[in-house]
Amino acid sequence: MTDRKQELAEAPIGSLIVRYAIPPMIALFVSALYNVVDAIFVGQGPGTLALAGLAICFPIQMTIMAAAMGVGVGTASVVSRCLGSKDQRRAERAAGTSFAVTGVIAIFINALGLLFIDPLLKTFGATEAVLPYARDYLSIVLFGSFFLSIAVSSHNVARSEGNVRIAMTSMIVGAVVNLVLDPIFIFGLDMGIRGAAIATVIANVCSFTFICTYFVRGKSTLKITPRDLIPDVSVLPGVFAIGSGVFVSMVAGNLMAIPVNGIIREYGEDVHFAIMGIINRSMMFFFMPIYGLVQGLQPIIGFNYGARDYARVTEAVRKAALYASVLSFIAFSILMIAPHAVLSIFSRDAELIREGTPIMRIVILVMPFVGFQMVGGSLFQSLGRARPAFVLTLSRQVLLLLPLVFVLPRYYGLQGLWFSFPIADTIAFLMTAAWVWFEMRALGRRTESPMELAEEIAS
Repeated sequence: MTDRKQELAEAPIGSLIVRYAIPPMIALFVSALYNVVDAIFVGQGPGTLALAGLAICFPIQMTIMAAAMGVGVGTASVVSRCLGSKDQRRAERAAGTSFAVTGVIAIFINALGLLFIDPLLKTFGATEAVLPYARDYLSIVLFGSFFLSIAVSSHNVARSEGNVRIAMTSMIVGAVVNLVLDPIFIFGLDMGIRGAAIATVIANVCSFTFICTYFVRGKSTLKITPRDLIPDVSVLPGVFAIGSGVFVSMVAGNLMAIPVNGIIREYGEDVHFAIMGIINRSMMFFFMPIYGLVQGLQPIIGFNYGARDYARVTEAVRKAALYASVLSFIAFSILMIAPHAVLSIFSRDAELIREGTPIMRIVILVMPFVGFQMVGGSLFQSLGRARPAFVLTLSRQVLLLLPLVFVLPRYYGLQGLWFSFPIADTIAFLMTAAWVWFEMRALGRRTESPMELAEEIAS
């Protein structure tokens, strides 16, 4: 047993969660910082229309990333459980299959995007004035989508074997390269938004090269050979069953902006678009530690579930839920006590701050419970339980929020829109709590019945 496997099997759960969660937290923070700074460079250089073009392209880029993330998360669930059950070869075949499938998907999306680039950009709202900037950016970025997709999928595979630091380092490498090259290409070489796109592609290639070198040089627990890159059809159902929920959730999260903006356009004013944007960015920023916690939790649960050490699985879930709840409550307290201060970071508009303060307090009403809901969704992904993973992943942003957004504003106007968020969060929390409670009881019965466990292993 390697040191990494022994750590997953024997290290104290509390310290293990912290050790595995901190690198993803750092990587996510750097990635978020890059997105903010990248927008600042474009806004200060090419100008407002270029910044609008960047905004139009963002959900398209996120959709490409969602495909890679879906395959990566599904593969990570399969790999971690295989390693826990000591099925090394199946884990390696699953990892190799994910690289091949992700590459094919990326090439397909790239070809479609380039072929229908103008209709695609117009569908996402590009006007005649913004379209040239969006086209210049996306036509270049699409060429880097192959490298980005493989890197994103590989990060999840590296985490599944317990090496969260290599995934963190690879993400940081890409972000730092982009931050360095952006001002050089945009301002130094006077390439405008095309310079930003070229910097992004080079950053993707660097991240791709770094993570691939890790696997090629044999530093990974997984010894992936060229033969493993031939897709193994038998692992795909498990990969897609778990990954589909992640993919649909990420895509739906971007598409939810369409009905929300439609309601604001019908019942509100321009300032409400800005307020909603600030609230979304603020919540995403405060949720980053919880996203890191969830990413660090997955290999711990998957490995020990595969090893049939159900006591460690239940302990990991309980402690992660506690940590996530504390982080959620801290974020909730900051946003509830000082929403005006948070809004002031983004704007000095007195009307925006005045209007946005009560709106932010409404939207985040149930925020202390969202951390638990995220841990619950991750639990079922790690266990390979496709149905609850799919439902819980989609519950907040699609299954619950979407109907509420369409119904409540018809009766209560903008107030109905704002209250749709805490109502959806409340129902999602109750669904997650019920599902997790039944799953924890089932794991507890397995832990307390060694005879049944021995019979299950024998069979």
